[in-house]
Amino acid sequence: MRHLISVLRRYISSWPAPAPRAPSVAISPRRIGIVHPGAMGISIAVSAQNSGHHVYWASEGRSAATAKRAAQFGLRDSRTLANLCAECSVLISVCPPHAAEAVAQQVATHAFTGCYVDANAIAPQRVIHMSHALIHAGATFVDGGIVGGPAWEPGGTWLYLAGSRAHEVADWFIAGPLGTRVLSTTIGQASALKMCLSAYTKGTAALLCSILATAEQWRLRETLLQQWVQDDPAFAEYVVPRIRDITARAWRFAGEMEEIAATFREAGLPGEFHAAAAIVYRRLTRFKDVQPTPELEEVLAALTQTVPHRAS
Repeated sequence: MRHLISVLRRYISSWPAPAPRAPSVAISPRRIGIVHPGAMGISIAVSAQNSGHHVYWASEGRSAATAKRAAQFGLRDSRTLANLCAECSVLISVCPPHAAEAVAQQVATHAFTGCYVDANAIAPQRVIHMSHALIHAGATFVDGGIVGGPAWEPGGTWLYLAGSRAHEVADWFIAGPLGTRVLSTTIGQASALKMCLSAYTKGTAALLCSILATAEQWRLRETLLQQWVQDDPAFAEYVVPRIRDITARAWRFAGEMEEIAATFREAGLPGEFHAAAAIVYRRLTRFKDVQPTPELEEVLAALTQTVPHRAS
């Protein structure tokens, strides 16, 4: 597995950063609304600002931490979602998977007629359903899938796009550091790619959590780790930090695993593995915003919520 991870990382790192290019159409400053500027959304907002656009958000119902981020990076506050829809010609939705459809429905009720970019980690069939509702309400729709963490360094994060205005959306981030890749005009393709990529990266992290937690119940954790050291020292060194580091984002990954399960089933494949991964991540939601990063023993205890079956 460690070898496969290394191969994938080398392949991804070989992708060229976006070459300087002329935009496909003449660009004038846009009013772009970000719904909602969390850790990922704020980095996308900055790439839009770098490209000459004015970026807005809506503070109603948002946390103090979100307000602090928005103020730090100079986002303009429209106060409410209704105002955001009225003031902006572009809305980009970057929110937890479970909230994506509700956000789209709210935007549709405000008669938004601009370009709506859904950049959430959700199943392509849900994206297609959402696109119908927004197009019926008068908007245009672009499907987006974000690969990588918050976009602060060139070449590290990519926004895949699909839809009739995908090239236009790509031009709005031309200055980076967010990279863009246009797939096609077919709504759902960007989200499907995101699901396939996350199925491996986040799915295997959940599998490692389950393996190590099971070994712990049988008092075999150290033996397992020693065997991994013997088989592949680099992989053994990777496992524990990977499990500990995943805890801060587990609350968000649970919903994403359910979206992947739905994507697989729609494609005629079993979705049970990623449905189980969702349960693993849900058991780690208690670690949201916890500092410092929990120790491995805390993580394994949270994962094991049943009566332990211990070796005698």
